[in-house]
Amino acid sequence: MASFKNKSKRLFNVLLALVLGYFIIYGLTAVSKSSKGPLGGFLENLGSFVKDIEHDNILGKREENREKKLAWFKDQRKNKYALLKTKHILFGASDDSKGASYENIINLEDSLALTFPIIHIYKAWGEGQAYEFPRNEVDAIVRIGSIPMITWEPWLEKFSQENFPKIKALEQRNNHGLLSVANGDYDSYIKEWAIEAAKVGYPIYLRVGHEMNDPYRYPWGPQNNDPSEFIAAYKHVKDVFESVGATNIIWVWSPHLSYGKFQEYYPGTEYVDIVATGVLNYGTSTSWSDWWTFKEIFGNYYESLAAFYKPIMIAEFGSLKPGGDRAKWFADTFKDFNTKYPYVNAILFFHYSNDGTITYKNVSWYIKDDNEVTTTIKDELKKWPAYLKQPEAE
Repeated sequence: MASFKNKSKRLFNVLLALVLGYFIIYGLTAVSKSSKGPLGGFLENLGSFVKDIEHDNILGKREENREKKLAWFKDQRKNKYALLKTKHILFGASDDSKGASYENIINLEDSLALTFPIIHIYKAWGEGQAYEFPRNEVDAIVRIGSIPMITWEPWLEKFSQENFPKIKALEQRNNHGLLSVANGDYDSYIKEWAIEAAKVGYPIYLRVGHEMNDPYRYPWGPQNNDPSEFIAAYKHVKDVFESVGATNIIWVWSPHLSYGKFQEYYPGTEYVDIVATGVLNYGTSTSWSDWWTFKEIFGNYYESLAAFYKPIMIAEFGSLKPGGDRAKWFADTFKDFNTKYPYVNAILFFHYSNDGTITYKNVSWYIKDDNEVTTTIKDELKKWPAYLKQPEAE
């Protein structure tokens, strides 16, 4: 008890000092705005420090509140089989966050009156610290009550022959590069990831080599690899993970809808837990796109995906503004959703403010400040049957 009192007293003194310091800084700064010398610089830095503390305190409270909102998800998120069989459609998002904080995603949640059970991040293959398993980001996701989804992209250029002696020379590496993966040439790297992933203690959605059937986008596509080579590489990665005890992985297979050949690229029912795909309406923002509805982008291919009898995830979901009525696009998407697409059990917003991955200029997928869109989404989700909605949205 005495120890608790002492700690409380110290905490009170620290808070009191910060409050007094804030007002002293404010007063001195007001007096000496025009003469910024060493004292002025010190005061400015101290003022920023106080603001950072205030910001972190507010964010910490929001994260705590977020975890409470996901209390219904607490047991389910520990069991990958419960996640696969969920009756609710689970929402999630990826965005510009750098991993230290998911404040941007929390802002999106607030605008939609939703809390996301899934937070999606992207990581590339490579050698060095930047390409290691993202433990800090994953821990932050788990800390605030969600589980991670990682899109793991097999870029092969960032490996050295010194440490990976079996790999090809750089200029030839992407040519049948997935066969090299399947042959075990990158196993030491894959094992490091697998060992760290197993330590997390929670399920992780892992989306490996997405859009492998797109011949224009990624080097692991059909311009460099045969479908059989993709399948062999995908299976090998899963086998390596399981060989080191990383059985907490939910394996996500994610083709591009427009390029078909789904059966040719399917690794098999024992190797796939979820079928995923992206549904992004670029509208008239590019020369190759038009204003396409959710049905045109996804619905026309739904039966082909459902034929695998696996849960389906919309791994990248969003619409740009140019070319049509964005609020109506979302309204039409969510109307009678489960009746039209009963295998879908997860929808992840693609919420980037400065995306330049495909278009000749950067575009914004942000909806959090578009009141018409967010209101429309909330109104449509309220119409969903209670068994389908996340409990907080009932």
